[in-house]
Amino acid sequence: MSIDQWAISVMETLGVAGAALLVAIESLFPPIPSELILPLAGFTASRGSFDLVSVIVATTIGSVVGALLLYGLGFWIGADRLARIADRVPLMSGADVQKAMAWFHRFGPIAVLLGRFVPIVRSLISIPAGVDRMRLWLFLLLTTIGSGIWNTLFVVLGFVLGENWVVVEDIASRYSRAVLVIAIIVLVALIVWRIVRVMRRRRAEREAAGPEV
Repeated sequence: MSIDQWAISVMETLGVAGAALLVAIESLFPPIPSELILPLAGFTASRGSFDLVSVIVATTIGSVVGALLLYGLGFWIGADRLARIADRVPLMSGADVQKAMAWFHRFGPIAVLLGRFVPIVRSLISIPAGVDRMRLWLFLLLTTIGSGIWNTLFVVLGFVLGENWVVVEDIASRYSRAVLVIAIIVLVALIVWRIVRVMRRRRAEREAAGPEV
C-alpha cells in the first residue's frame, strides 16, 4: 500500500481525527510531507468523508499539537544544555549556539510565523522557540496563524481539484526539493567556512607560539 492510499484509509476510517493525526505526525517527522497529506485531506473531503471546514480546523489543530511537542523538547533541552552539546560536536561551539539564540530571541516571532511556509523548517523551528522560552501564548498564536494559512491553501486546492489533487502535490514537491537543495548548499558552505576558520585559528596559534626548539 502506498503512502497516499494509507493516508486516505486513515482519514476515511477515523474522519477528521485521522487528518489531524497525520498532520501531527508530519510535524514530528518531516519526511512525511504535508504537501502530500493536506491535498489528500481535501480530496478525501471532496468524496464526502467530512466537510471542508472541519478538515481545515482538524489539520491546523494537528499542526499545533505537533509543534507544541517540539516546543516542549526545546524547552526541556534549554540553551545551556544545547551549548554543552555543541561543544562536543566537531566544528561547533557553545558560542555558536549563544549567537544563534541571540538572533532568534530578536527575530523569533517572525521566524516562527514565516517558518511554517518552509519545508523541514516548518517542523524544526519549534525547537529553538522552546529553547528560547518564547512566550507560549505567542508561539501558539503564530503557529496557528501560519499553519492555518498553509493548511487551508493545500486542503482547499485538494478539495477543488478532486481526483487531480496530485497536481498540487507535484508542484509542492518541486518547491520542497528546491528549498532542500538550497538548504544543503548553505549547510555545505557553512561547514567549509567553519573548517577554514578553524584552520586559520590553529595556524595563528602555531605562529604565535613561535618555532619549536
